[in-house]
Amino acid sequence: IDFDLILENVKDLNVLAGEGISQIEHTPGGARLRQPEPLPLTLYQNGIVMFNRPFRPYEDPSTQQCLQDIMDGYFPSELQMHYPDGI
Repeated sequence: IDFDLILENVKDLNVLAGEGISQIEHTPGGARLRQPEPLPLTLYQNGIVMFNRPFRPYEDPSTQQCLQDIMDGYFPSELQMHYPDGI
């Protein structure tokens, strides 16, 4: 696993997702600025934790697919069910 590539691509994906950019959220009396919600990803020596969910070892096929998506420069495909309209 190329951790340097993962970290580099996560930074690039954060920029694409609008890190540091406020969005306008309309409210019943007007509007307010809203920051995008972070998607926590923690890398360990033997696996990952994403969304504060259970630990996932690197040997797990879904973990391998998630990291391969990131290494290929894409958002993990598993995020589609959490964000059907995109990030």
